[in-house]
Amino acid sequence: MQAARGQSILPALYAGENSQYSLSHNNTKGLTLMATYIGLIQFTDQGIRNIKDTIKRGDAAVAEAEKMGMKILEEFWTMGAYDAVVLFEAPDDETMSAFMLKVGSLGNVKSHTMRAFRRKEMEDILAKIK
Repeated sequence: MQAARGQSILPALYAGENSQYSLSHNNTKGLTLMATYIGLIQFTDQGIRNIKDTIKRGDAAVAEAEKMGMKILEEFWTMGAYDAVVLFEAPDDETMSAFMLKVGSLGNVKSHTMRAFRRKEMEDILAKIK
């Protein structure tokens, strides 16, 4: 395994599809374990009125997430009961909640957030059942 110049291979060794968490490098605090979340998004009346700005709002959300120590991994605009589904990584529930409250307070979307568990995490959860 080879790292790009100036990057550590440590995150690649300890993160990935079989990892309990992914790792994110934070320049001030080093490596941070990141939990996965799924956001189900519905546009409000204001969000629909301003639908042409949805991509710009998505870009702003990505920037805000990074400022808060989170990462938006993927955004999907969808048909059906939800207008978008967003995949996030955040260091903890409190950070994720603060982000979603901040975005919701802008009035364009309302959301449902779910903590998502990777296979290894679910195996660890099931191992605790006696």
